[in-house]
Order: sequence, then C-alpha cells, then structure tokens
Amino acid sequence: MRWIVKRIITLLTTFYIAITLTFFLIRLMPGNPIDVMINQYMQQGMSMEQARIMVSSLYQIDFSKPVWEQYIEYLQLIIRGNLGVSYIYTGVPVARIISYALPWTVFLLSISITLSFVLGIILGMFAAYRRNTKADHTITLFSTITNAIPNYVLALIFLFFFACVWKIFPMRGTRDPRIPPGFTLEFISNVFHHATLPILSFLITTVGSWILQMRGATISVLGEDYIKVAEARGLKGKRIMFSYVGRNAIIPLFTRLAIAIGYMFSGSVLIENIFTYTGIGYYLTYSVTARDYPLMQGCFLITTLAIILSNFIADLLYGFLDPRVRIER
Repeated sequence: MRWIVKRIITLLTTFYIAITLTFFLIRLMPGNPIDVMINQYMQQGMSMEQARIMVSSLYQIDFSKPVWEQYIEYLQLIIRGNLGVSYIYTGVPVARIISYALPWTVFLLSISITLSFVLGIILGMFAAYRRNTKADHTITLFSTITNAIPNYVLALIFLFFFACVWKIFPMRGTRDPRIPPGFTLEFISNVFHHATLPILSFLITTVGSWILQMRGATISVLGEDYIKVAEARGLKGKRIMFSYVGRNAIIPLFTRLAIAIGYMFSGSVLIENIFTYTGIGYYLTYSVTARDYPLMQGCFLITTLAIILSNFIADLLYGFLDPRVRIER
C-alpha cells in the first residue's frame, strides 16, 4: 500500500512538472497568434486599441497580466477542468475539441495495439517452439524488417497505392459525413473502412517487436528447470505451453504493453496527419502550426497524461503479475 501511495505522489509530481514545462515552452515558440489576430482586425479598419479589446473579449485574454499570473490562472482552470477557448476555432472550448478528437485516437490505437499484441504473442510462441526451422527464420526476418520501418513511411506507401492509385480505401477522414452517426451497420462499417489503412500502418510496424520479445521470452522460459519437471511429470504439451511457458513468458510483455499504449499516443501524430484522421495527433499538429496555445496545451496535456498513466499502470501490473516484485517492494 505504501508503495502505491509513493507511485501516486510521483505520478502527480511528474504531471505537474510536465504541464508547467508545457506552459512555458509553448510561449517561447516563435510566432504569436495574438499579434496576428490583432493585425487582422486592424486591416479591417480598427485601431490597435480596438483590435486588442476585441481579441481580449473574444478569447478571454488579459494582455495586462504577466506570464506568471497567466500560469496561476492556467493551473486553476485545469483543476476546474476548463482548458480554455481555442484561438483558431473561434469561441469553441478546447475541452469540446478534445472530447471530439480523443475517441477517434482511442479507437484507432486500441484496435491497433490489441491486434499487434495478440498476433505478436501467437507468432512469437510459434517461432520459439520451432526455433532454427524455416518457419522460425521467416517469422524472425519478417519481424526484423517490419520493426525497422517507420510507421509514417508505410502509411505513405499505403496512402499512395490503396487510396490514390487503386482507390480501395478513402484518402482522408474518420468517416463519410453523408452517413449519419449511430449504431448502424452502415456507419460502423464506414468508420472501419476509413480506419483500415491507419490501423495497418500501426499494426505492421509494431507487431514485429512483440514477436521478437515473445520469442526471446519463450525460449528463455523453455530452458527453466520447472518446465523440465513438468515434462518429466508427463503433463500434456498444450498444458505446459499455455499454463507454464506462455503464462510466465508473457509477464514482462504486459508491462511493456501498458507503456506502449501511452507512447503510441505521441506516435499517432504523423499517422493521423497523413490520413487527415481527426484525432488528438491531428489537432496537436494543427495547433502547433497555428500557434493556438490553449488547444496546444490541451493536446499536450492529454498526451502527457496518457504516457504517465501508462507507466503507472505498467508498474502496478508488474507487481500484480510477478509476486517476487511485490515481496521486494
């Protein structure tokens, strides 16, 4: 229990440091969207003072306050769950934009990670049980090659051939706007149709890592004494494979799975932009380009929280799955 409390304190401290660094680093970036908007209003015939008043009232910006006061207000807003108003999407709360984008990113990553992990476990064990055979060499070679390919490179290849040349899949978007949202076969199939290429881009470039890790872990477990004892007792091969080998080999992969979920949030940026898939990564890139501070901070906040929580869950999982770790702690 004491260890969990320590980890929660560490989590909260890390989160506070992350949002603080995000707040100040964003404001050190070149280019000020406020000046751009003031200039736009001045070009419409307003004086500088009128333009500043207009921008201040429209975007809830107090130009008279120093940065440290803005920082205190920002922390207060976060505590209340208010992420501010977007500069670019005039009058739209950042929380509303994130609540729209987050489900698409979660949908994309959850399917990609689940398929990648399950296939990696199955093929990794298969290769380990048939090590030094043609099947093992083929699977290992495939895993090594796909693991070395950046997901955005594969995404561009898929986009060019399957969307531009052969027109099998759509080039952009999360769904067809002509189809009304709802739990209908037409809508669900359309959503999966749009998500197929992004999912494949993630799946193919990540499954190799799980295969190699599971293969190595399985081979290591097969050499343990308790496996030889189980074989000597006459237990069936399938029982040994699943109850002894698989169960122990998969423990370290579960913790890495939790960490991978968090880091794939940040890794989704390029994929979502290539396919114009309007998730968190897409809006993060757009906010950085437009210097939309509130939206940028909101997207960074979600991404940071996902990474921190994934590491926390990984620690809890490892302690739960491996009793030796709980005893040491």
